[in-house]
Amino acid sequence: MLKIGDKAPAFRLFSDAKEEVSLANYQGKNLVLLFFPVAFTSVCTEELCQMRDQLAEYNSMGSEVVAISVDSPFTLERYKKDQQLNFPLLSDFNKETSRAYNSLYQDFVMGMKGVSKRSAFVIDKDGVIRYAEVLDNAGEMPNFEAVQETLNNLN
Repeated sequence: MLKIGDKAPAFRLFSDAKEEVSLANYQGKNLVLLFFPVAFTSVCTEELCQMRDQLAEYNSMGSEVVAISVDSPFTLERYKKDQQLNFPLLSDFNKETSRAYNSLYQDFVMGMKGVSKRSAFVIDKDGVIRYAEVLDNAGEMPNFEAVQETLNNLN
């Protein structure tokens, strides 16, 4: 399990815009890294639309936001457009990043295997994890108050 104070695992994934994005792209910035199970589902949409609506607040705290799922970049492109999301969605289609962050269900609903667990991480400017929450229940939302408190403490 990853814990506060650990170095965040590096990643290199394709975005909804089909551009390669890595953790190194956010060096020198605080990053809110979200994992979500599946695009176009109710709780995921609620979570990401909440983040969309509060993005200016997160940016004012000196942070960027990125969300990761095992959906393809093509699905994420459509999902981002449909929900008018204003931050990058990254495809962990091969499940390596979800696994590295201990955020992967072996078994999910309807027989799906290898779906990202709903998770929230705050990674500081030096690439160190300052907040980590991995939820076993996909129906629950991350504690965004704790995420914001962590960001405030970093500033």
